[in-house]
Amino acid sequence: MISLDEAVTARLESHGQRFEVLVDPDAALAIKRDEFDGELEDVIAAEDVFEDASRGDRPPEESLTEVFDTTEPLGIIPEVIKQGEIQITADQRREMQAQKHRQLIQQITRNAVNPQMDDAPHPPDRIESALEETDFRVDPMEPVDNQVDDALDALRPVIPIRFDEVTVAVQVPADYAGAAQSRIRQFGDLEREEWQADGSWIGVITFPAGMQNEFYDVVNEHTSGEAETQIVKDEDEISIR
Repeated sequence: MISLDEAVTARLESHGQRFEVLVDPDAALAIKRDEFDGELEDVIAAEDVFEDASRGDRPPEESLTEVFDTTEPLGIIPEVIKQGEIQITADQRREMQAQKHRQLIQQITRNAVNPQMDDAPHPPDRIESALEETDFRVDPMEPVDNQVDDALDALRPVIPIRFDEVTVAVQVPADYAGAAQSRIRQFGDLEREEWQADGSWIGVITFPAGMQNEFYDVVNEHTSGEAETQIVKDEDEISIR
């Protein structure tokens, strides 16, 4: 379950009765769009249906049966969300907008590069500063994934930017190969790997280009700086970092 501070109220008025439930705002939007695939218990603040959630008042059981054909909260909660309206306060709206703004910056940073600087990643501060120069504003009621393209369109007149992936070949010495290769492969798609006779490990991995600095930091941390890395630009050309 989530805390009350994280929840918003979804409200349905039907048959002269009001029904309210407390739910995570993003989950509520996903449920409304039939896109929710998680566990309902994880995204609600109470396994209950209220007449007035702020006072803790509950509707009569006969009202629940009349409207929903059940008194089971987990069966009713999704219907209240789907059929009703999501109520958010001004403070909740500001917090949701700030949270989605942070998520948007993070997503763009992890995927974007500067094509005028040899495809170097953009620092988060540069993305945020550039976005402030545009008229783009995050919609707190819309999933972040749905807003990325519009944000990029707004950013392109301000800074050179594009989404890209990078493929990196890594050779890890035998002393670090076990733990390091396990962590490295988590970064993206492992294109191929090979264990050498001396116990060292070679892997070729593709991941969002904006994560390059983080990737190299992790490789160095797990190998004491002894790993070798190469950016694979195409089948015939390998550029050493």
